[in-house]
Amino acid sequence: MGFKKTSELIAISFGIDESALNTFTEDEVALQLDILNNEVFVVLAADLNVKSPDMVSGTDSSSRGAVASTSFTVMPNLSNTNTIAVAQEAIRSDAPTNGVAFTREASESYAGNNLDYIAIIATNNFFVSCQGSGNLGAKGLDGRLWGYRARADASTYAALVQSEVLSA
Repeated sequence: MGFKKTSELIAISFGIDESALNTFTEDEVALQLDILNNEVFVVLAADLNVKSPDMVSGTDSSSRGAVASTSFTVMPNLSNTNTIAVAQEAIRSDAPTNGVAFTREASESYAGNNLDYIAIIATNNFFVSCQGSGNLGAKGLDGRLWGYRARADASTYAALVQSEVLSA
């Protein structure tokens, strides 16, 4: 891959809350990249913390969150090409006294020291989203991306931007 690191490690923090109860909500985070000089953001790690779902007797509830390099109209999954990381907490309840909690985080299948990076963001922003289901109160997501700025050669930059935009 044709890019050269141009900054030290950067941590970008963000947070989002649902705009209404159990409603998909998305926010844009600007990276302030220098697109005239083919600057990209190389994502090394992501940490996502969704707010805990509510225990509602006899009702399944969940809180989901995601970070993606492009905008979505529904909650993105890891099966979507531009999704960088996801997190989910859920409670499965089949009766007033029975409930089992489940947690799903993006780091279950890899460790940062096994990969050079987990994503490259070639456009000037990324998107964070959250959505609850079956909850009594609005939920949200807090998170952080770690990475660095890099300058890509012209052909690499063009390929990254085209791939990111066309797979949106």
